[in-house]
Amino acid sequence: MILYHGSNIVVKSPKIVTPNRGIDFGKGFYTTTNREQAAAFARKVVARKGGQPLVSVYQFDEALAYKQLKLLSFDGVSDTWFDFVLNCRRGNEPTEAVDCVYGAVANDDVYLTIQLYETGVLSIEQAKEQLKVKKLFNQLVFKTAESLKYLIYTDRLEVDHAAS
Repeated sequence: MILYHGSNIVVKSPKIVTPNRGIDFGKGFYTTTNREQAAAFARKVVARKGGQPLVSVYQFDEALAYKQLKLLSFDGVSDTWFDFVLNCRRGNEPTEAVDCVYGAVANDDVYLTIQLYETGVLSIEQAKEQLKVKKLFNQLVFKTAESLKYLIYTDRLEVDHAAS
């Protein structure tokens, strides 16, 4: 499987990063199978921090890795996914030991829906219904040093500053 990571630097040797705010799946190294999603994230990083938008490319042997690693996988927008993202974004990352987490990205539209739920504007059923109609891309988050051993850097891609 080919995976992408968007940033303002090339990341040849990924590391587990503890974010300074609550994000979808908590601490880890975030990747996606969607090249354009990684490019869009690289542009966001550059807008905040400067630099050149870049996408690092990796090879990941999922068949081998998943035999050795503990994977938490979410299929679309489910109650479990919603609760997990909500807890991580609140800074309450579940302590269950997993090596990788796979699931949908809670993009800015999704985050707004979550905020509306948290403030009581939407019920949990309404929030999940809204999320089901959003086009959600995927993310595979590497959460342990052991999991990073299966991620092999292969290339870097330069990204236009403007969205295509």
